[in-house]
Amino acid sequence: MPKLGESITEAAIITWFKNVGDSIEEDEMLLEVATDKVDSEVPSNVSGVIEEILYQANDVIEIGETIAIINTDGQVSASTTKEKTIVKEKKEPQNKIKSAPKKLVAATQNNNTFFSPLLISIAKEHHISFEELARIPATGKDGRLRKSDVFQYLEEGRPFQFVQPPSQDPTAYRIPQLNFDKGEGKIIKMDRMRKMIADHMVYSKHTSPHVTAYVEADMTNMVNWRNANKKPFQEKYGERLTFTPLFVEAVAKAVKDFPNINTSVDGDTIIVKEDVNIGMATALPSGNLIVPVVKNADRLDLKELAVHVNELSNKARENKLSGDDIKGSTFTISNVGTFGSVMGTPIINQPEVAILALGIIKKRPEVIETAIGDEIAIRSMMYLSLSFDHRVVDGYLGGSFVRRVADYFEQFDMNRKV
Repeated sequence: MPKLGESITEAAIITWFKNVGDSIEEDEMLLEVATDKVDSEVPSNVSGVIEEILYQANDVIEIGETIAIINTDGQVSASTTKEKTIVKEKKEPQNKIKSAPKKLVAATQNNNTFFSPLLISIAKEHHISFEELARIPATGKDGRLRKSDVFQYLEEGRPFQFVQPPSQDPTAYRIPQLNFDKGEGKIIKMDRMRKMIADHMVYSKHTSPHVTAYVEADMTNMVNWRNANKKPFQEKYGERLTFTPLFVEAVAKAVKDFPNINTSVDGDTIIVKEDVNIGMATALPSGNLIVPVVKNADRLDLKELAVHVNELSNKARENKLSGDDIKGSTFTISNVGTFGSVMGTPIINQPEVAILALGIIKKRPEVIETAIGDEIAIRSMMYLSLSFDHRVVDGYLGGSFVRRVADYFEQFDMNRKV
């Protein structure tokens, strides 16, 4: 099992793309695995024939553990043979649980007691025991528990939190099963990432009371400076100069000015983050969105920001983002202007407490103050919209922060050197 990212110690096998006896080429995809952060396809590091598969789907494996034996045309090393002998004595995955005694169970036990690392992480956060997890109604394939099942269970008030005698009927409120006419049309199955995005968005709206603040910014100075300097910048540094690194730079400055926007909530405590890691909502070729992260954005100059932004954008387009590339964000921006949107009302990227949407930059006539009085001029304008978690971010902080970002945009130095 390869290293899948910083601090990730185990991964669950989702599916094998090859069976015993199949041939495989080096760098050909062998299996798909899931961590509590991201799903990843794992390529083979050799060419040969699959001799043995040591773990099956749903098994949770520690990083570094041998998971398959590939015979490279008979040239199997002695170390590999030794490794094979050792891994046959594999331990049962630690997240398999035993059913509670039948006399104590008030709800039906799930037959599938496999819980992914992500579900275990959620359970720990909400202090849900394995026994309680086993009683949550599961809607996944083969009776598998999904994130949405756990969130639905939490929303219902955890009816099985305390074990009750079988004679007592659960009294928790149930969402009525309404039979809506969903119409007819082409049926498209959600892929795994779309399901994860759906669960994450529902969880965010359920957890955080969203409020959105709007401002507009005069981007004329920034637009003119970039237009004049993007070619010299690329010639000097070998990097494209898009608006994104300029946006990230200004947002990072504003975050330093208002550190309470760079937080997360843990129960009744607020965690103020020391690092300023800016996530960039980015479209994948599949149409799904992912959020690669510019780490320590407040410590990077414009050239370094351009390098990081371009590298992450290229990886996203090529489906090559790693677990480390998408973890650790403390504040997220979403450039909805790239889709032609004037503004947006983004959903907070949990566990953050705010997200900033940047609309399309559009020229329009504006009244501006000049030395001779008010005049009408053509200016490049953009709307900014900040969605924030009203549990911990009030209107003053949210409004002041988004206004500060707009001020940094408007006060861009036209004489800045590349």
